[in-house]
Amino acid sequence: MDAVTLPRLMISAAQKSSGKTTISLGLLSHLKSRGVAVRSFKKGPDYIDPMWHKLASGSECYNLDPYLMGQEGCLDSFFKNSRNGNSDFCLIEGNHGLHDGLSLDGSDSSAGLASMLKTPVLLVVDSRKTNRGVAALVMGMQAMQPQADIAGVILNQVQSARQAAKQKLAIEHYCKVPVFGAIPVDEELVIPERHLGLTTVGETADAAKFITGAAERLERYCDMAAIRALFSMASPIGMPPLETRGINPVARARVGVFRDAAFCFYYPDNLAALQEHGAELIFIDSMSESSLPDIDGLYLGGGFPESFFDAISSRRGLLRDVRERVKSGMPLYAECGGLIYLSRSAEYGGKRYDLAGVLPLDIGFQQRPAGHGYLDLRSSAESAWFKTGERIRAHEFHYSRPLLSSGACSYQFEVLRGYGVTGERDGAVDNHVFASFAHVHALSTPGWAPKFVSLASIYKDRCLSGWAVPPQRQD
Repeated sequence: MDAVTLPRLMISAAQKSSGKTTISLGLLSHLKSRGVAVRSFKKGPDYIDPMWHKLASGSECYNLDPYLMGQEGCLDSFFKNSRNGNSDFCLIEGNHGLHDGLSLDGSDSSAGLASMLKTPVLLVVDSRKTNRGVAALVMGMQAMQPQADIAGVILNQVQSARQAAKQKLAIEHYCKVPVFGAIPVDEELVIPERHLGLTTVGETADAAKFITGAAERLERYCDMAAIRALFSMASPIGMPPLETRGINPVARARVGVFRDAAFCFYYPDNLAALQEHGAELIFIDSMSESSLPDIDGLYLGGGFPESFFDAISSRRGLLRDVRERVKSGMPLYAECGGLIYLSRSAEYGGKRYDLAGVLPLDIGFQQRPAGHGYLDLRSSAESAWFKTGERIRAHEFHYSRPLLSSGACSYQFEVLRGYGVTGERDGAVDNHVFASFAHVHALSTPGWAPKFVSLASIYKDRCLSGWAVPPQRQD
């Protein structure tokens, strides 16, 4: 591999909720406004922060998750996507604290990812409730393994100029790293949160205004020239030759994708993988369409359908089309919110909503998460989607689960870690239909995309030969 210079920087923090997303958005907006093409990445299994990144930078944000994707998958995604769009800079936002992760050795932490990618770190520190002792916190971040190259610090939520001066002096004296800025407390410059974390861009009024405000405060209180210089501190990194493989110009099948405010959780790498294996993606709005277009397969991602049940349940024609296409043999893959959509009904906010009725399940919601975190699943059955004994890693975060009165389903997976649908099982499967609370990543489950496109292509051929005839809509 040739060693190339790729300006890059990670924004991380000592602990979660320290302001690293706000700092990242402000920096992305600042760079964009000055004509710098920047590609952003988000560490971990996150859909919402990348939506904000995309709005701030004007380009897609990709996930890097060492636990799900492994080192090879992270490097593959980083190298491939950092080259797409001729980016000048790459910005990576960490998740949780710099050294937080599942593994004791920290290889799946943000520090582990920074070490893997040989990327300097700009550490965001929440200044509240501390003084010169903040230096001990930064020193701990420096000493902990895997050792991250902390190139500088931004103090956030500073309560006074005196506090900022003491903290800056202590950090620069004991930790030998510069403090590039001290941002005062601003209760208004906080992205609203919900039970899954930040609200999505589509649900947040004045999202663009918030990002502009973040950039303005960053420019006002931080040394932007010095921060920009950090990107060029990254060491040359070995990159493999760019693959000539691209999106298949001849689509083998048309795959519909629900994509709207209710269903918005899709990894860009997943959509790209489907295209690379011959899928033409047809995006569908579940809250405005009255019928399905001419498609050979359907992908229902996650999101917040419960926030839009009134609109979703009112599209009776679309719900009926989904049900009838499934009966005709069309393959369908659903994750989390998609599983809810396929159920008979859902109870939320004291109301009951009729849904697609593809699965013999009725969904309820609770105050605490039913499933939250990484999943380790083992296939206990042979299906069109997965082989017996196959192991996959995924993640889940849902407050919903089937009500006790729900009917019986056949399940693909035994849950070794996590909750899934029942606490012991996940992946409701019925031949060509698969629905799960698990979110998979195409680079951690490489057989997913080609299998999906293959099933859709088979269905297409059967329709052309007359073996399977999609039902005609009757208004």
